[in-house]
Amino acid sequence: MGMHDMGTTGSAADGGEPVHASSDSCRELLLRIQRGDEQAFEQLYREQSSILLATALRVLRNRSLAEEVLQEIFTEVWVNCHSYRPQAGSGRAWLTTMCRRRAIDRVRAVQAQQNRDFTQGVKEAHEYEPDVQDSVLIQVEAARAQTALRALPEDQATAIAMAYYQELSHSEISRRLEVPLGTVKSRIRDGMQRLRAQLGGAG
Repeated sequence: MGMHDMGTTGSAADGGEPVHASSDSCRELLLRIQRGDEQAFEQLYREQSSILLATALRVLRNRSLAEEVLQEIFTEVWVNCHSYRPQAGSGRAWLTTMCRRRAIDRVRAVQAQQNRDFTQGVKEAHEYEPDVQDSVLIQVEAARAQTALRALPEDQATAIAMAYYQELSHSEISRRLEVPLGTVKSRIRDGMQRLRAQLGGAG
């Protein structure tokens, strides 16, 4: 089929019947673009970009992604227009098919990225989980220890609290409480034994 045979019969406005040379304005433009006709490329963009953008938008439901796909399509048209074969179908069908394929590929790429992000998020959550568990256990144990401490005789509870919460030495506790060092040690020893018994029984 020669180039000069195209679009010489009928009218582009006839519309409707598939693959009639005169009803496919894209066809002649694509063939002119194959010969490097920049004006044909600009005309094709003016006539088809809004239709192709709508096609991509129906698949992607995201305008910025659809606009990226549209840009890719026209880049493909200019660079690889020779892959269009008029005998295989109308120019409009060729463009629409390419648009839909590109849009579906973009959907798959976005979904794949979302899957990778989800997998990474799950992985990071698992990495942090032991720290969270440790923190919770420490808080639970601290609460249990405080409860058990309140159940001790006051002199034992006071000595233990000064040793473990105020981090005072036995000698410092002895001076502050004005009791012998041996008494402080025995209060802490006896109190700790009770605490272990209470916490062990509660666990």
